Amino acid sequence: MKLRFKIQPFQTNAVNAVVECFSGQVNTSGIQYRIDPGVVKVNGHEQISNLELAGFKNSDLQITEKQVLTNIQAVQCAQNLPISEKLVPSSGGNINLDIEMETGTGKTYCYIKTIFEMNKRYGWSKFIIMVPSIAIREGVHKSFEITAEHFSESYGKKARFFIYNSKQLHQLENFSSDAGINVMIINIQAFAARGADNRRIYDELDDFQTRRPIDVISSNRPILILDEPQKMEGKATLEALPKFKPLMILRYSATHRTTYNKIHRLDALDAYNQKLVKKIAVRGITIKGLAGTNGYLYLESIEISKHAPVARIELEIKQNNGIKRVIRKLGKGDDLYTISGELDQYRGFVISQIDYTTDTVEFTNGTVLVAGEATGDVNEATVRRIQIRETIKAHLEKERQLFSQGIKVLSLCFIDEVAKYRDYSQDDEKGEYAHIFEEEYNLLVAEYLSELALDNVEYRKYLDNISVAQTHNGYFSIDKKTRHLKNPSVGARAVDSDDVDAYDLILKDKERLLSFEEPVRFIFSHSALREGWDNPNVFIMCMLKHSDNTISRRQEVGRGLRLSVNQDGERQDHASTVHDINILTVVASESYKDFVSNLQKEISETLSARPRKADIDYFIGQQIQTASGPIKVSETMAKQIYKYLAKNDYTSATDEITPAYHNARTEGSLAPLPQELLAYSEQIFNLIDNVFSNAQLPDVGDDRKPKLNPLNANLEKKEFKALWQRINHKAVYRVEFDSEELIKNCVSAMDSDLRVTPLQYTIHSGIQQDLITDVQLKVGEGFQIDKTTTLTEIQSVHSMVRYDLLGKIAGITQLTRKTVAQILTGINKVVFDQFRQNPEHFISEASRIINEQKAAVIIEHLTYDTLAETHDANIFTSGQTKQDFTRATGKLRNHIYDYVITDSKIERNFVTELDTSSEVVVYAKLPKGFFIPTPVGDYNPDWAISFKEGAVKHIYFVAETKGSMSTLELRGIEEKKIECAKKFFEEINRKVDPEKVKYDVVNGFGKLMEIVGGGGV
Repeated sequence: MKLRFKIQPFQTNAVNAVVECFSGQVNTSGIQYRIDPGVVKVNGHEQISNLELAGFKNSDLQITEKQVLTNIQAVQCAQNLPISEKLVPSSGGNINLDIEMETGTGKTYCYIKTIFEMNKRYGWSKFIIMVPSIAIREGVHKSFEITAEHFSESYGKKARFFIYNSKQLHQLENFSSDAGINVMIINIQAFAARGADNRRIYDELDDFQTRRPIDVISSNRPILILDEPQKMEGKATLEALPKFKPLMILRYSATHRTTYNKIHRLDALDAYNQKLVKKIAVRGITIKGLAGTNGYLYLESIEISKHAPVARIELEIKQNNGIKRVIRKLGKGDDLYTISGELDQYRGFVISQIDYTTDTVEFTNGTVLVAGEATGDVNEATVRRIQIRETIKAHLEKERQLFSQGIKVLSLCFIDEVAKYRDYSQDDEKGEYAHIFEEEYNLLVAEYLSELALDNVEYRKYLDNISVAQTHNGYFSIDKKTRHLKNPSVGARAVDSDDVDAYDLILKDKERLLSFEEPVRFIFSHSALREGWDNPNVFIMCMLKHSDNTISRRQEVGRGLRLSVNQDGERQDHASTVHDINILTVVASESYKDFVSNLQKEISETLSARPRKADIDYFIGQQIQTASGPIKVSETMAKQIYKYLAKNDYTSATDEITPAYHNARTEGSLAPLPQELLAYSEQIFNLIDNVFSNAQLPDVGDDRKPKLNPLNANLEKKEFKALWQRINHKAVYRVEFDSEELIKNCVSAMDSDLRVTPLQYTIHSGIQQDLITDVQLKVGEGFQIDKTTTLTEIQSVHSMVRYDLLGKIAGITQLTRKTVAQILTGINKVVFDQFRQNPEHFISEASRIINEQKAAVIIEHLTYDTLAETHDANIFTSGQTKQDFTRATGKLRNHIYDYVITDSKIERNFVTELDTSSEVVVYAKLPKGFFIPTPVGDYNPDWAISFKEGAVKHIYFVAETKGSMSTLELRGIEEKKIECAKKFFEEINRKVDPEKVKYDVVNGFGKLMEIVGGGGV
């Protein structure tokens, strides 16, 4: 496998934030200095060196620290970050930049790209990456290896990189003498620990021409990049940093402990809301005490079956060789006393109700169990076995879904004691957890294979070919027998070959671990992998350890947040399916509620830099970007925003943002801002989004709630197969249009619709009041207004600003300056003269109208070309995702699944009528994997319906259900997607099949039948 990389805007923003802090620096490279000492010792005697080795160092800053601060403030303003009033220094230097990036968003990639960009812009070429651990060090080194070709294509050069080793100082010589990009990766133990090898960096070494390595390093004036700086705040490390004489220090972390000058923020809320990381779901375990019984029970889950729901319950069963705990699938009416072999503790435990919407089982004696609850004789060993079993079960469920998509599933188990997994006192060197894993894995795989569809041949073969002993392995920095599971080449003594293999596979060979050819799928680790290491395909994490305060849940969960890749190395970040594929399941040793509460609390605490109140003081002075550059929010504007939020119940009585705002923002139904602020709408909403509220916290789901929706015999009906054959085509689109047509349409639309609000200013006059109380008044409260005059600015203050009008509109609309000029010169002079009244609003409105006309022309001239490629059938079968059955209908008759998960009351009513209609033979809610490409994003239609032959004129129909049939009430992008879909199906009908498939938008079954019965396409 070869991992593929692409340029991501959010990562480019992080790079630009750093680079722009040094705007004005002259590009200077090739600065030379002498790196040999001049005098060397030979046999204890000094003599002149004849080497005369030349080195290349970073050029000094040519801009002043004041200019750097100005640049930093501009970057901070653009991102609504707290403004640095001065450069906050550290022990390592005066210029310290904090780059906050959530775990899993590619901070290593970002600082590697920053290295290339700094070299391109300013000529700097010497960089040192400092890391707190070997795991992070190896991960960084691997990142340089796998991104080398990607960056070579972008920048036309490669970086030379190496891991510092005090026994291999020739690499340091090369680092100094090479004029290209050079990167040294060093873990802090190499210079901040007490060992003799670690102190060599400060010693004069005979084998290094009596030089000190630290002197050679510092002569390069390197740029220091600290990866996870919060782990490098020990006294020895902080005292060592100045000795490197860094030009500057760049600090990358998701959780900065000490803040210097924050210039970029991509925190947990940003990452989740932009779908840059996986969703999180939790399988918790609750220990429940039941009065009157000691009988052990564990309700693992509720499953949807083709008949009635069944409960997977673990209970004690009397067998010939004693009592054993066994998982059984049980249904309504099952008597646990009988099933257990008449064990007294289960008298009265007859299942009276199984509810798949609440995940509960009720017994006739009144006992109710919720999925994830265990009762009776439950000790720590019981909980650990349950966790391991749940991990394997969750793994197999995800693997079943993702295998056909070429995505390998990995599971990571954190343990608190090495010997519980690897016990060298045993002949097989397996600890308690390794034995439990193999026992439970064999049982679950056997059960799984017995239930797996026979046509799922490839996945069955995959499971059959992996032995239980091969599929799990561990990585530990050191165990209690002082066996170092590290690479012997970096100083540890030789170890067993299996241990070295585990080190290479888990820590270094990411591509191999991601390949289906590699049988390892389950990784057990101690704290060594808690930070710095990650793998994109970790889908399950199991916490086989006691919770403590030294390692946060967020740190551990971070190991699995990165978006996954398939066997072609392609990142699975498609907008329509990213959070269907990328779900991280955490198997916790505490209840779902407790784990989620604590995780969200930890996330909230890391967002301390975000403002918490949307009050007037917050908005005053904030910077918003306009077409002419940044402007600051005035007190008047701040009051307008504040009143707007309060009026629409978007803030609470304590000025906190309410869920109503975030819901409306997501749905695109926000109330319009006051007319004076409309030109700045998006920037103002971004300011509001910057304010923290609990409603923004990532939605952590209960992993037991979603369930697989059983397919039924309707999938095999000839009518559905015929329908699927007709709509199952992929296509690409083309757009060809004449720019003259666009110009004409834009001129016409602007003449009729372009209206600009003149800028106004208000004059207050009044008299000062006597202060008759000792109450301290706010500024201005000592005056009583007796007259207010509002004037319109004919000569706008903005007219003093020189505008690149063509450039601004061309940039927003992505048209050429020539085309924009033709549009503006074509509009009515009275319309154009509005520019003087309010330039900002004019640019905003003109750009909006042009973009609307551009979209309309694109849609009008859009054509589709069908491809031979079709959608895989597994989007209905093996690729099916688990769904939330709290929104499920009752069991259905004509749908290809037994149930439908509906998004609204409209859909629920629509399903009821489809399922009871005598005209409908079969129908399907189309999975998200079925989408149509459009210029405004991929589109997923709702329904595919087949009617009885002869009952109506058209027997095949693809429908989109909406609450309103008015195009005025459809969101703009949504309306455009629907127009594109109509063109797609027109092409399918024209080229693929003479029997036409009808596509349209309906608001209910009545409208559907009206269109179908009406004839025509």
